[in-house]
Amino acid sequence: MAGVITASEPSSISPFTGLSPRQFGKLITALQHEGAAPVRKGRPWSLPLEDRVLLVAVYWRTNLTLRQLAPLFGVSKSAADRIINHLAPSLALQQRKRFRKDTVLIVDGTLVPTRDHSIAEQSKNYRYSTNHQVVIDADSRLVVAVGVPVPGNRNDCKAWTESGVAAVVGMTTTIADGGYQGTDLVIPHRRPAGGELCGWKEEHNRSHKQVRARVEHVFARMKTWKILRDCRLKGDGVHYAILGIARLHNLTLSNP
Repeated sequence: MAGVITASEPSSISPFTGLSPRQFGKLITALQHEGAAPVRKGRPWSLPLEDRVLLVAVYWRTNLTLRQLAPLFGVSKSAADRIINHLAPSLALQQRKRFRKDTVLIVDGTLVPTRDHSIAEQSKNYRYSTNHQVVIDADSRLVVAVGVPVPGNRNDCKAWTESGVAAVVGMTTTIADGGYQGTDLVIPHRRPAGGELCGWKEEHNRSHKQVRARVEHVFARMKTWKILRDCRLKGDGVHYAILGIARLHNLTLSNP
């Protein structure tokens, strides 16, 4: 059975990956260098690497069910499931481990509605969700780290340490919102009870808010991928999905 979506048609790439054909080609080359398509024994994949990457991207982008997705690529539902499970870890963002001394980072948490109740909890959006701590470079707006998902009822100051991003960031200067009280992060000045902030603190909070908004802009771009609005994946699936989307986001920014 022939599929209707293929990477050999450049018109299929941009709508489903957010990448230009040139950027998509760079991604495929990088995956080949990383060993994502090794020669293996047994039955070969029914799709070439380019189409398998496109299949995963279409799944993340549209959040179609596998029963809907598989006919678009001319494969069975079980084959589409195997492709996603095998390739998603290879597409995951390689998180940065070292930072320059003058680097400034921004961190914030985002909730992803997740149907696997073994890793999700009811959160402030009244849905079972996972909390994902995302760290970006304040200058380039590239995602540099994403923590492991924690239940959505965790507040950000707990999720900061439990997700592992605190250990990744280390002593690097990091900006956060007021929900990270009790951490070593740079947060806004709190208004004293019954009083007002002095002028320089108000000005500092204003500039802090303007800079921190950059991470919200990153979330807005990442959540155009519909799987981050209602994730049906189990176990590590939601973690690999947000890591993969972060990698594609970085590729669009670093290779315009």
